[in-house]
Amino acid sequence: MSAGATLAGTEDHPHARAVLAAALGERGAPSHAYLFHGPAGTGKRTAARALAAELLAEHEPDPAAARARALAGTHPDLTWVRPTGAHVMRVSDVDEPVVAGAARTPFESTRRVFVLERADTMNDEVANRLLKTLEEPPRFVHIVLLTDAIGQMLETVVSRCQLVRFDPLSAERIAATLERDGVEPARAGACGRLALGNLTRARYLASEDGQELRVEVERFVRSALSGPEWDPRAGEPWAPLLARAEARREAAEATVERAAASRLELEPKGRERAALARDFEESARREGRRARTEVLDLALELAAITFRDLLCIAEGATGAVLSTDRADELAPAARGRDPRRLHRAIERCEEVRLALELNVTEELALAALSIRLGRLVGSAP
Repeated sequence: MSAGATLAGTEDHPHARAVLAAALGERGAPSHAYLFHGPAGTGKRTAARALAAELLAEHEPDPAAARARALAGTHPDLTWVRPTGAHVMRVSDVDEPVVAGAARTPFESTRRVFVLERADTMNDEVANRLLKTLEEPPRFVHIVLLTDAIGQMLETVVSRCQLVRFDPLSAERIAATLERDGVEPARAGACGRLALGNLTRARYLASEDGQELRVEVERFVRSALSGPEWDPRAGEPWAPLLARAEARREAAEATVERAAASRLELEPKGRERAALARDFEESARREGRRARTEVLDLALELAAITFRDLLCIAEGATGAVLSTDRADELAPAARGRDPRRLHRAIERCEEVRLALELNVTEELALAALSIRLGRLVGSAP
């Protein structure tokens, strides 16, 4: 990295920029293990890939080519790990790729770099498998852990890493970025606030797909405000959310299946090809499940935020409303509502959102939530 250059992904994060710039400077000594922590969508993955590219390009005869391959994810000395469980990292995720991989010398570079996403999903067993590698790695190994929830990380892992903090992006900064992307100001401002510091989420919410999700969530909330019974002619109020989640699942599976088809075309028939096909099938199911859960997770968080906005309006704190582009439409629904009941409605949405991680039956969970919310907030003001 040239002198004075800023590592990609750290532009809005002074702490991360300072720590990593010092490590990559002329007299720098990169740590053997980093823990990038902070909210989702703040640039941790971008920074991790950029750091890996710089580490692998150093001392190479063609640093630009090494850097480009690392950024593209094709460098043989870069290993990128994502948990294979829907909500947990498995021992197999780290055993061969990281623990065994770290014991082997680099293929091309003078270093090997391992990046592990969602490190907070490690359990004790996984952490124990990784600890020796974190404590006493070979001199050429660098490990980068990423987490959106450092509070859920095992202290035994945290204590062995150099912490690199990524701060939440301000709503104003996100809104300005969206406007530069061509989003009209009112939508950009609302999505900047709703994103809660996550630029990736803001871009999704500002998209047409994201706007449709917001509309579906608001209909779900308004149905609850009308009472525990819904108009059968209008359909079940949670059905559009499930349909959107299912569509996202199908799209995610199709992406893996296309990649599988291209890869299997080059593989001769035999046991190895059959095993590879099974791996792709499992990967497709896993990615589909994750994509489906992400939609429902966001929908329930938006429902909680909508009840929060109604609470703010009912209490006269309109300046705290997040859905600023919908405040005028929400105001009549908030008038005369019991703030305590609105607060409990927020809690109910959060409870179900967290329960989805336990693989509960989603349709039953949403149906029960709809009825509970209707009984809680559905009485006429």
